Parts: sequence; C-alpha cells; structure tokens
Amino acid sequence: MADNTRQPNGASSIFQGNDGRWHGYVTVGVKDNGRPDRRHVSAKTRAEVTKKVRALERARDAGTVRKAGQAWTLTAWLRHWIDNIAPLAVTENSLAGYEVDVRVHLTPGLGAHRLTKLEPEHLERFYAKMQAGGSKPATAHHAHRTLSVALGEAVRRGHLTVNVAKIAKAPRLDEEEVEPYSVEEVQRILLAAVQRRNQARWVVALALGLRQGEVLGLKWSDVDLDSGFMCVRRGRLRPKYAHGCGDTCGRKAGYCPSREQIRRETKDTKSRAGRRTIGLPDELTKILRRHRELQDAERAQARQLWTETGYVFTSATGAILNPNTDYHHWKELLQEAGVRDARLHDARHTAATVLLLLGVPERIVMAIMGWSSTTMAKRYQHVTDPLLRDTAERVNNLLWGIGSSEVPESEGVKPAAT
Repeated sequence: MADNTRQPNGASSIFQGNDGRWHGYVTVGVKDNGRPDRRHVSAKTRAEVTKKVRALERARDAGTVRKAGQAWTLTAWLRHWIDNIAPLAVTENSLAGYEVDVRVHLTPGLGAHRLTKLEPEHLERFYAKMQAGGSKPATAHHAHRTLSVALGEAVRRGHLTVNVAKIAKAPRLDEEEVEPYSVEEVQRILLAAVQRRNQARWVVALALGLRQGEVLGLKWSDVDLDSGFMCVRRGRLRPKYAHGCGDTCGRKAGYCPSREQIRRETKDTKSRAGRRTIGLPDELTKILRRHRELQDAERAQARQLWTETGYVFTSATGAILNPNTDYHHWKELLQEAGVRDARLHDARHTAATVLLLLGVPERIVMAIMGWSSTTMAKRYQHVTDPLLRDTAERVNNLLWGIGSSEVPESEGVKPAAT
C-alpha cells in the first residue's frame, strides 16, 4: 500500500499516483513570483523515484539546480545577453566583436540547440566546421571565447549548471607571428605617403607605434609641437548606425541614406599603460606642423561645410575618420609603395621592432607602446635576437679579425695548464 503520509511544508514527497507511476516532488528554492519552486520527477518503481529525488536534493544542496523559468534556446539567450547584459560590463568595441560572433557564427551554427542540451561535442564539431569552411583559427577561437563568456553568465544566473565551453577543446591558436617591415620598406611607405592626404597619419603609426584607434582619436589639444610631446588619452570607436528612415529603405542600417550614429565617437583610455605621453622625433614634429597648415587651408576652402571637431586627422570637411575608410587607405598606400601586403597593426609591430633594435630599454619601449606587461616585448625576440647577434659578430670581426674567434696570446704569456 502506498505511503501517502503528508510531509512537513518544504519537505520532499514521494507517492504513487492514479496512473500507477511513482512521483516525487522536491522544493529547490523560490520562484520569481515568491512561490516555492517544486520540481517533479517520476518513475515506474518507488526505488527509482527515490533515487531521482535524492539526486535532486543533492543538486539543490550543492546549488547546481537549473533556475526555473524560460527554457532558453541558445539563440534566445545570446540575443538577451547581447542586448541586456553584456553592454553593462564591456566597452563598445568589445560588444561589437561579440555581436559579430553571435550574428555571423554562433546563431546560424548552434542557435537551435536548447541551452540545457548543449554539449561540448556540439561546440567542437562547430569549430571544426567553421575552419573547414574557410574561417581562420583565430576567428573560431574568438567565437569560442564569446560563447564561453555568454554561457558563463547563464551559469552565474542559474539558467545553466555547467559551462560546456569550459569543457570543450578550444580551437588551436598559434601565437601571432610578428612580421615588421624592414627599414627599406618603411622608407618606401613614407615616400609614397607624401603624395596622400594625412601623410602624417602614417608617419605617426610607423614611428611611434600608436594603435589605429589611438591615432584617429588624437586631438590637437593632445599635441604640443613646441615642447615635442604627444599625449594618448582616447581611442576611436567603430561607428554603429541605426535607421533614420524607419527601416523603410530596404538596406542595412550602415547604408541607410538617413542613417543615425548611435555610438559615441571615442572613449577615454582607462588603463595606466594605455594613457601615456610620447616624445616626438624632430622630423615628425616638422611633418605635423606642415599637416596643421594643410588642415587650416582645407578649413578655409571648405568654409561653412567645415565641421570643427579638433581632431588631428580628419576628412576634407573636418569630420572624424572612419576606421574602415582608414584601413582601405592603408591598403592603397602599400600598393603605391610597392611593398608586401600586411595588416595595419603591422605598422605598430614595425615601430616596436625599431625601438628594440636601437637598444631602447624594455621599460621605455613598454611605456611608448602602451604595453602593460613584458610578455609583448618577448614576442619580438625572434626578430631582434638574430640582428643583435649579427651586430656582435661584426664587432668581433672588426676588433679581432675576420673569421677569428680567439684573442691572440700575448708574448711571454702561456695558456694555463689543464
């Protein structure tokens, strides 16, 4: 006969129902509306349902019971996370990267899975498929990191008990190779830059190693040409647009004829390493003076069409430069200079390599480049060490004779007995 004795409020209960099956209820917490969160399990026998009840009690006591409420799909959770949670904790640029991963990769590739049914193998097969389809390992790795952050938040809020992205094997990511330009290549790029607007923009990148956002965010108030210093205080953010036409143009928001900018232009540099003052080489100071004169001439020519923004590098009417446009100008410059194609970030690598080859102390190089640890400097050793060894060999050949590696014995001095 079934034991249907009523249990105290909040205690687990086990009973046999009219359907002949055994049922169990376990109180695991409180719902959002304040009522007890009672979870149900069932089985054919009392022993089986008792086992399930005890397992649910252990999960409750360990705090690993999934929160009651919406049964999220991965698509729904990622959208909720992007729209309501991530913006509270990350910068606009980081959020933009998350949005690309979610929209382009994660939602189409994994979005139909129920959040609680997602398994590490699903992720690993998805990463392999991404790379088989032509995505670089770095792209798959970035998508993995985004998913790990999103699922970590789901665990923290009780919608998941385990972050499967922490278990799945992340795509293998080889360390980024530092490929700086040679001095000859830099000279060719600078010579080609003379023929372009904003010549000084490329000189700043190659001579001082500023990041793209740091260069485009520079204002004249940050530059003291008389004293020969430049202060890095802010970075340019990638623009984000919304439809100004009520979404009736049939285009993406960025191409809407009435598009509206919904993201601020720049953000202040928060880290101590990123916020820095850099000395200007004399030749660069001359180039910046000439650049300011040319900008003044453009301002006078544009008249009422000129927008006064105070930025060092602007469009022909004074507006802040778009990072995407700036990137394409860099690619055009490389073609005009007749040098190998490279990322815009390789200009920064080049500046760092030159500083290290000149023997500038690592601490000073870190301050100029805005590095917060010595890890970045060590990545350049495979480039600088061979050249430094070559210099040492030249000194050796000059002082002790070509091909000689031993110092000749002085007269009257014999080698010590061994």
